Amino acid sequence: MEEHITMSIKETERISILEKLKQKEMKQKKAAHILGVSVRQVRRLLKAYRREGAQGIIHQLRGIPSNNQADQKALDVAISIIKDRYADFSVTLAHEKLQKYHGFLYSRETLRGAMMTVGLWKPTRQPKPVMHMMRERRAYEGELIQLDGSPHLWFEDRGPYCTLLVYIDDATGKLLWLEFVESESTNAYFSATRHYLEVNGKPLAFYSDKHGVFRVNTTKGSSAGTEDSNGLTQFGRAMKEINIELIFANSPQAKGRVERVNQTLQDRLVKELRLQHVSTMDEANRYLPVFMEEFNKRFAVVPKSPMNIHRPLTKQDHLNEILIQKQTRILSKQLTLSYGNKIYQIQTNHPMYAMRHAPVIVQEDSSGMVSLVYKQTKLSYQIITKQPKTDIVDTKHLNRIVDQITDRVWTKPAMNHPWRQPYL
Repeated sequence: MEEHITMSIKETERISILEKLKQKEMKQKKAAHILGVSVRQVRRLLKAYRREGAQGIIHQLRGIPSNNQADQKALDVAISIIKDRYADFSVTLAHEKLQKYHGFLYSRETLRGAMMTVGLWKPTRQPKPVMHMMRERRAYEGELIQLDGSPHLWFEDRGPYCTLLVYIDDATGKLLWLEFVESESTNAYFSATRHYLEVNGKPLAFYSDKHGVFRVNTTKGSSAGTEDSNGLTQFGRAMKEINIELIFANSPQAKGRVERVNQTLQDRLVKELRLQHVSTMDEANRYLPVFMEEFNKRFAVVPKSPMNIHRPLTKQDHLNEILIQKQTRILSKQLTLSYGNKIYQIQTNHPMYAMRHAPVIVQEDSSGMVSLVYKQTKLSYQIITKQPKTDIVDTKHLNRIVDQITDRVWTKPAMNHPWRQPYL
């Protein structure tokens, strides 16, 4: 019965060289050069080949388990825990949780192999990389802060669809503020920026996209939410008053740092909220400082300069009067103005002609409280009427709307209506 020997390609190539050495057709030095080993190793191989033949050059540890092989029982326990609690976690995040809470001792790649074996992890094909010019990080913390909103199902099926506002430092990669809001609106950014400034101070610049909250994107003059005098959005006007420069990115890749951290948060933060049993925005906002501290310990980098150039808030930075909606209105002859579908009548003891056609600043805070300011003085007023809000209907739905109005106006009279009685 013939005996079969399993050999590697490298080992089979050695047989012809060793056979020539055995027949003294080649020098040992030449054989060592061809095989890429020392002359001493060639003598060992030749001695084993003469004694045992092809069996002598096979590696002796083939088929024997490694001394450093992971304990299969420990891997089975880890896989069982992952199936129960971390089934949709990435390998890196699952490895962190196993090490932190379950005493897992093996490396991340060992866990990756075990997860691939049971089908819990499948390697994904990476997209073809697109080359972009890399921008060097800023040197100082507080020199440039990237901010963005990330709408996502942060609470999965346990809570509402909402948006996370992210403020990340360009120099260190630190998360300096996170806040859950219903949507990206001016008042939402006012609230989050107020909290950021109270905790960290004033940065030199904010770096954002061209969202309508930050920049006027119309070419037809001022639009809703902008100052008539300078064409800034409400957020842009507020940053100018606080002396914070607002820089706009021309593409998502230009603000890649905050875009990448959004992807990381949509993976890690969602799972952390699940583990913490958090299902509402209020609960999540209370948990976010703890998450930011752990996140920064793991991912923040050391800046080129140890100096933090955030500027402290001064007595002139009245956030209650800056981070609010401000719009300019012109008073009529009767000292009235229109704002928010309401007519405001100024109450004053001075002669009316002195304030006719005067510009008045209308201020509205996040609670909806309206105040009128003229030459840095608040005016008293009363609301005299409320204009009905009209809807704009396109031509496709015009006939349907008219039919609905007609049905409301022309109703069929009842059977006992006088119109149905016989004429006497």
